[in-house]
Amino acid sequence: MSRPQRIVILGSTGSVGTSTLDVIARHPGRFEVWGLSGNRQLDELVAQCRRWQPRVVAVPGEPQARQLRAALAPLGLRTEVMAGEAALCEIAAHPEVDAVMAAIVGAAGLPPCMAAARAGKRLLLANKEALVVGGALFMQAVREGGATLLPIDSEHSAIFQCLPEDRGQWAARIDHIVLTASGGPFRRRDPATLASVTPEEACAHPNWVMGRKISVDSATMMNKALEVIEARWLFDLPPEQVQVVLHPQSIVHSMVVCRDASVLAQLGTPDMRVPIAYGLSFPQRIDSGAARLDFTTLAALTFEAMDLQRFPGLQLAYDALRSAEGTTTVLNAANEVAVEAFLERRIAFTAIHAVNCRTLDGMAAGMEPPRSVGDLLELDRRARAAAARHVQESAS
Repeated sequence: MSRPQRIVILGSTGSVGTSTLDVIARHPGRFEVWGLSGNRQLDELVAQCRRWQPRVVAVPGEPQARQLRAALAPLGLRTEVMAGEAALCEIAAHPEVDAVMAAIVGAAGLPPCMAAARAGKRLLLANKEALVVGGALFMQAVREGGATLLPIDSEHSAIFQCLPEDRGQWAARIDHIVLTASGGPFRRRDPATLASVTPEEACAHPNWVMGRKISVDSATMMNKALEVIEARWLFDLPPEQVQVVLHPQSIVHSMVVCRDASVLAQLGTPDMRVPIAYGLSFPQRIDSGAARLDFTTLAALTFEAMDLQRFPGLQLAYDALRSAEGTTTVLNAANEVAVEAFLERRIAFTAIHAVNCRTLDGMAAGMEPPRSVGDLLELDRRARAAAARHVQESAS
């Protein structure tokens, strides 16, 4: 490609978005930041617009758009400010755009991800919920649109890097895959004390710098549950071929166990810029800015079995994948509502799992299989309403 690769970053003010911009800054002339989107951190979005001068920036609603236009006006930029879900979908599918970094947290990222997939973009998927919610419909859009789907989660990027580029060879090579999990901040904490966990404690991840929602998910291991679901769709594997092991050092990012018993693993420092750089440059490799591993300083690499008493949420992924189509959508919606309630101190840390289970149980009967994005979003809406009721019950 003679001209720079034109990039849209959805969720540019979050940790993945800012890391993406850091990698891009290391390669002047190779990439053009064509579009950005943000939500609450408008000051950061203004600073990004000043630095990168994108053609378009999108925000959730017109009030934020008016505020952003007022902040950008004195800068003399030609950046167009758009608002709403339709704007996100429009910039994700725009004909001038080559690649989309999908880093919006939660189910809100599904519509623009679908739009990018249908438009045949290079889709760098950091928004695992798009696959958890979208499942078969999302993968169908990728195939029919001719999109290039590149996983950005460190675990899924690791698996992808260990597999041949020819997807047709995957089934013949794989016996199973192993996703690694650090165990988060409560790997050694007495499960009986988890009810008193504060949001600050839950967000203090020992290895990774992440947003608040994903940090809480890592503490409950729901992040790994969602990654199991994501892996099932990304690599077209049944649930029993997706395993999880604790690896506290976060150096081995995941492994592929081949049919001949060979194990292929991707190692590196715990830095999201590594999978981001790989996604931006695939099939080449570029400097990510991450520190290189020094094997002489690694005291040990250890692995442990999962403790489902401490992390009961992980089992929900396998149960949901074996249940009616749409169950993973319900699980994701319930978890988003429960985590938000915990971060707002309305429910206890341990109530997150209780809300998820009650929501799944309450919606299990009579759930119609979703056949469109509209069906998925309606199911998501109903699950959120049910989860909100269970949150209220837990808080009373």
